[in-house]
Amino acid sequence: MNVFSVQNVSYSYGSKKALDDVTIELEAGRFCALLGPNGAGKSTLFNLLTHLFVTRQGSIRIAGYDLAREPRKALARLGVVFQQPTLDLDMSVAWNLSYFAALQGLSGAHVKKRIEAVLDRLDMRERAKEKVRALNGGHRRRMEIARALIHEPEVLLLDEPTVGLDAASRTAITAYAHDLADSGLLIFWATHLVDEIRPADDVVVLHKGQVLAHDRASVLAGGGSLVDAFTALTRDTAREGERKVAI
Repeated sequence: MNVFSVQNVSYSYGSKKALDDVTIELEAGRFCALLGPNGAGKSTLFNLLTHLFVTRQGSIRIAGYDLAREPRKALARLGVVFQQPTLDLDMSVAWNLSYFAALQGLSGAHVKKRIEAVLDRLDMRERAKEKVRALNGGHRRRMEIARALIHEPEVLLLDEPTVGLDAASRTAITAYAHDLADSGLLIFWATHLVDEIRPADDVVVLHKGQVLAHDRASVLAGGGSLVDAFTALTRDTAREGERKVAI
């Protein structure tokens, strides 16, 4: 079942087209990497998915709800981890989560249970009373993932969540995200780092605002490396653009 649908979406900044007729369909219980170099349009797409930007060109559906027509219902099914940290450093881990839960309209004993559950899931229970300022980069990212799960979304967006983390933290965060996908959540993971992608993962290659490919990583690699396949795709597109300019 598709819980995530982007159909023929385009977006421009003035005369510059950032996304050009983008279509992506994704199923529940999958880890999908949105792979593209800097400037590919990944952040623009995430801004549209989170309703920070709005376009009339195309449609977006989250868990069956049209984002333009029923934004509250669509966004309620969505969890988001932005590239830039958005935590209150002087509040404890638990208070950060409680505050976000309140923004989602959640309260009472259910919230306490949800906080305990998401912290357990990410091995953060023992950090609940610590101030966020005391956490290292990897634990702060884990906490942001926990916060994004507090309202039990069906789709989790992560915008380059491992930027600035050390190798061990990157590996741990990527593994947690794959575990979430195995539990039935759709993970949509924007990255430019091919080593975060496993052979069985779905991959959408976005370059210069266009989807160049969408398939399993192993299929895209074609018996070789995903790095080589990605490089060839983006290089060939660049050369095609140069030929059009020359003509």
